[in-house]
Amino acid sequence: MATGLRIKTAAELRTNYLRREMFPTIFCDGCGLGNVLNYTLWAIDEVGLDLDRTVFVSGIGCSSRLPGYINADGLHATHGRALAFASGIRAANPDLTVIVFTGDGDGAGIGGNHLLHTIRRNMDITVILVNNFTYGMTGGQSAPTTPDGGFSSTTPYGNIEHPLDICELAKALGAPYVARWPVVSPAQPVKSIAEGIRKRGFALIEMLTPCPTAYGRRNGLKEIEQIWRWYREHTVLLDEWEWVEQFGSPEEREALRGKMKIGVFQDTERETFEDRWAALVAREKL
Repeated sequence: MATGLRIKTAAELRTNYLRREMFPTIFCDGCGLGNVLNYTLWAIDEVGLDLDRTVFVSGIGCSSRLPGYINADGLHATHGRALAFASGIRAANPDLTVIVFTGDGDGAGIGGNHLLHTIRRNMDITVILVNNFTYGMTGGQSAPTTPDGGFSSTTPYGNIEHPLDICELAKALGAPYVARWPVVSPAQPVKSIAEGIRKRGFALIEMLTPCPTAYGRRNGLKEIEQIWRWYREHTVLLDEWEWVEQFGSPEEREALRGKMKIGVFQDTERETFEDRWAALVAREKL
């Protein structure tokens, strides 16, 4: 239930939600992970979550360091297994709010199988999936989301594999809430994260996050201002995208090439794993 309070300053965030002994962060200059953390905390404050009843789960990677900065219970799991551990927490104690921080490699690469089946079960978990197109912490390798032609430590001549669209996958699997936003502005991500936390069932918020060090420097986007501007210029709102595809000129449709859709892809209701489990238990007690 919302409290009506909106934390707006960095000082208030630190005082109310963060472990001061963990600062300064390990994140590179120009990395968007600090923004992801801030947006999540603003959303948590808007929803009015009790941090004593909230667990943050992560796997391995830059984004998976985020729970360590929050003054709440957290579980730093093994690579690709964040959703497996989060599912266990929800099954053991459905009264807890479970929020997962994962990356495109951790969550959709090595952890892709767990992503599929957590959505299939529709467990009440909010997943904030940070997509920076690369395995940033472990060497800058190509990830499932690396753009066509993108350079990495494992694709020095350019990526030839089709990138995975995580939101379209989650939508096709029936996830009740699916959204994607870049970190370049706060209002839309904060609103979506809050909606995802409130949603009964699986919620996925994909955050497009700059990585100047591992991805940017190999792809001509090393300068911080330059890579942040790139995200503004290469993202298109879903409504605008759909209008151009339906009514736009050939030139306007061609201009969509190489850009990414952003917005809320799906917002529906679906019976949750927890509801079905409770019904099974009640039926078997008869």
